[in-house]
This record gives sequence, structure tokens and C-alpha cells, in this order.
Amino acid sequence: MGKTAKITKLQKKLKKLKRKLKAAQTHVHAVAPLAPAAFPALPVIAGARFSAVKAGVKYADRLDLMLAELRPGTSIAGVFTRSATRSAPVLDCQAKLGSDPSQGAAIIVNAGNSNAFTGGGGFDAVEEITARVSKSLNVPQNRVYSASTGVIGEPLPFEKITSCLDELKGTLVPDALEQAAEAIRTTDTFAKGAKAEVKIGNRIVHIAGIAKGSGMVAPDMATMLVFIFTDAKVDQDVLQSMLSSLTDKTFNNITVDSDTSTSDTLLLTATGASGVEVDAEDAAFVEALESVMLDLAHQVVRDGEGATKFVEVRVTGAKTDEDARTHAMAIANSPLVKTAVAGEDPNWGRVVMAVGKSGAYAERDKLSISFGNILVAENGWVSPSYREEDGAHYMKHDELLIHTDLGLGGGTATVWTCDLTHGYIQINADYRS
Repeated sequence: MGKTAKITKLQKKLKKLKRKLKAAQTHVHAVAPLAPAAFPALPVIAGARFSAVKAGVKYADRLDLMLAELRPGTSIAGVFTRSATRSAPVLDCQAKLGSDPSQGAAIIVNAGNSNAFTGGGGFDAVEEITARVSKSLNVPQNRVYSASTGVIGEPLPFEKITSCLDELKGTLVPDALEQAAEAIRTTDTFAKGAKAEVKIGNRIVHIAGIAKGSGMVAPDMATMLVFIFTDAKVDQDVLQSMLSSLTDKTFNNITVDSDTSTSDTLLLTATGASGVEVDAEDAAFVEALESVMLDLAHQVVRDGEGATKFVEVRVTGAKTDEDARTHAMAIANSPLVKTAVAGEDPNWGRVVMAVGKSGAYAERDKLSISFGNILVAENGWVSPSYREEDGAHYMKHDELLIHTDLGLGGGTATVWTCDLTHGYIQINADYRS
């Protein structure tokens, strides 16, 4: 190799190292190939205002702090991680659910530091932040909800947050949900938003939601922050019942890497500003809310760290729905299945392995496996009609279906996951540094 060629090669290496360093410092990575074409145009939710600023909690020169102000009369429901090491903000939010909805409320969220495993200082930080927001917006402190996402085990520099409160308050507007979505990202490669509207009687009710999540995603609830807003009027207990039920159909059925976060927080707020009352019997509203939640859940999977494939894992014919879900999660979380998907290898034997190890009941000679509409295996052996080239061609698609039928009963489950690539290692190897 000549001297010029060597210099060129070194220059390329240096450029690559600089890109890696920048990504490590800002956690701004190339947009995921499965990302939506654009952030949706979310509707204004009457009774809610939003703002976002650059607080510099961890990241340099990017939005990382958002505030939502909610009118008096807003009902708030929530579901959270079940991690035994959940963060101070999560514990504080859980304690505040059910507070008097006649008062105003606020949600403040930072990215870059999860304020988890931070000892007593973590609770002090939450106390200081929520007290200052309470005073700034003139809302009760027990109606100020905080959430934090990012690195675990580092003290939260809460002064960087409280010093921005005047700016946040001064820039509150009804149409800044997209900026709020940008501010809650960590390793996410795109901001996530979803919307729905539903006609109840002769009036329209709006729903809009934002989310963050890319890695450390597995149920209960997935490593996410999700904030959903509607202008419907819904009693708090009804809202909580809706949210808990729909979470089990949406966010609790996705997985990126089988790891459960310390910081998962999903808050659903109903401002009531539309004047349209909704109860548990309003199927159209529940369906619309589920569509927003499922859309956001799928976007989290599509932004899975390093992901190049979106995978639906469907299990039918199990003895029970619970067994079906256990099998589905075993398939979706299997590193061997996920790396086969990444390599576009129709390795159905790995699906057999995952079913066998799940712990739920199965009978080898009764199960069948399909990739899309291609029957791959049945009756304890490869299907006579299966051709390897068909399976290999199918695995090149960006969106895949792995369907396993146990042949035992009526139990069914569907979960969603992504492949496991070298990009996941790259993103997570430098996350804390």
C-alpha cells in the first residue's frame, strides 16, 4: 500500500472515530431504517400546553427537558415499571395518582439521567423539582408528576432543570407536542407521536400521544416514557381502568432486548376541556385510545437499538392465552431467533428451541411453524412443501411474521419485537461514557 493510500485510510478511520465520539457524547444516531416517514401532525389538546428547552442535563445542544401544564379538572392515570429498583420519580408518581383532579397539574420530564439508584439524593431531587414547578405554575405539588430517563446511578443535576423553569413557563403553548417528543429522547433515533379522533354524539374528541423508547425494552412495561393526552372528560377511576387494560394489549406486548427499565412511566391525562363525557362503555373511545397506544408501542420497536427488522410473533393453538404469551415472549426474546432474523436466515429450528425452553406446555409433534404464509414445519418435522429458498427470500423483508401454532387449544397471543444486530452492541457499549 502506497503512502497516499495509507494516509487516506487513516483519515477515514479518524473520521469514523470522530463520528463515534460525537454519537457517544450526544447519543444522536442515524435514523432507524424502520422509522416513519415523518412525525405526525398532532392535534391541539384543549386544556394542555407544552414547552421544551435545552437544559444540558447530559446532552450538548439538544432539547432534553419538557413541561406539560394541564387545566384544573384533568384526570390522570398511570402505569409504571414493576422493577424492584425503580427510580425515585417513578415512586413519586405512583404515590400521587388519585390526587384531587379539581386542581391543575403538570408533568416535567428530563432526558439524559434517569435519577435511578441515586439513594436519598434522588428523592431530594424529585422534591426540589416538583416543589419549584408547583410554585412556578401555581398547582399543588401532589399534582406535579416528574419522569427521568437516561443513565442509571448518577446523581441528577436538578439545578440544571430548576434553572430552566422560567423559560419553560414562558414558552408554554398548545402546539408544542413535537418539541416535547424530541426532548424526551435518549438513544431514540426519531421522535415518536401518534393521534386519533373519535366522534361521540355529535362532537369530536381528540387523543395525542408521545413516547420515547429504543433499548432496555421489555414488559412491565418496556423501557419507555409515554405521555398521552385527550380532551375528553373521563373520571379518574375509569381512565385508570382503561389504561391498565389497554397496556396489557399494547406496551406490555413489545420487547427489544428482554431488559426491564427502572424508569418506565406511562401517564394518560384527560383534560375534559371538550366537555364530552366518556365512560367505560364508550367502545369507540377505547378503540381510538388503543390505536394510539399500539402505534406508539410499534414505533418503539421500530426504533429498537440497531434494529433493521420489525417482527410480529403470533402464537395460536396454545392451551391458554397465558401459555401462548409465554411461548411468544420466549421466541421474541431469544437472541438466537433475533440474530437469525438479522442475518436473514430462515432458521426455524431456533423457533422450535424457543418454544421448548419457554416453560409453557407444548407437544413437539403437534406444533407447526410458518414464516408469513410459508408453512415451514409441521408434525414434528419440516413441512414436505417447504423450500429453503422461499424461506430465505421471505426473511429479506423489513417486516416479518413468525407464526407458531401449538395444536392444543384456543390460547392465542401476539407480541412484537425486532432483530438483534451489531448496531445494538455499538450503541450500548458507549452509552454511559
